[in-house]
Amino acid sequence: MASPKPYLSVVIPVYNEAKRLPLTLLDIDKHLSKVDFTYEILVFNDGSTDDTVGVAKKMAKLIPHLRVAGYDHNQGKGNAVRLGMLEATGRYRLFTDSDNSTSIDQFGKMLPLLKNGAHVVIGSRDMEGAVMEPAQSLIKRILGNVGNLFIQALLLPGIWDTQCGFKCFSEDVALKIFPLQKIKRWGFDPEILSLAKKFGYKIEEIPVHWVNDTDSRLSPFSYIQVLLEVVKIRFWFWFDAYGLRKNRK
Repeated sequence: MASPKPYLSVVIPVYNEAKRLPLTLLDIDKHLSKVDFTYEILVFNDGSTDDTVGVAKKMAKLIPHLRVAGYDHNQGKGNAVRLGMLEATGRYRLFTDSDNSTSIDQFGKMLPLLKNGAHVVIGSRDMEGAVMEPAQSLIKRILGNVGNLFIQALLLPGIWDTQCGFKCFSEDVALKIFPLQKIKRWGFDPEILSLAKKFGYKIEEIPVHWVNDTDSRLSPFSYIQVLLEVVKIRFWFWFDAYGLRKNRK
């Protein structure tokens, strides 16, 4: 007999996270073990070259609701998120970062919005009530603000933080959007949110408590890559590369 569908799937894309992953998994399971709904934790490997998969499988022996999936060759965070969200089975599917920068307890803020009809709820570090510690460096704040203005102008007016790695989608929306996703690396966030907007899905934001990772892999070049991919997405919408006209029929 098939296992019942979990209420929540937590998808964690990972690449060479053998050191940080165990504490993240233990913290997520600690919080979710207290909730009154069913859940699964899915570690999705993006071709790690360290012992990330081995560590995750060992942790699965300690955490009953944890499973591990993925592939052998690195393809990018966006690709790992896309396939992880499609591999997940929950009624709601949330992806979060392996460094645990946003604790899973922040899902409690999302739940009322989801129950009230939101299709997508995203964490924001720029809303009133958001906390970021320690504060980002001046150069990252400038790059982030300029990038956000650019993304708003081209794709997502009114959404100030598209890049926060804490986003939840209802099952039907995930199954509609993620098969269409084309971006494999950093620019996937504005892409999936733009697709949700194009389909008319309701997107809500919540302020999150964000623990800023000073060892972040997001370099200044990554910001430029995101902006180039945003331009690419804009062109794809113009030329209907996603086949949205056909999907609306």
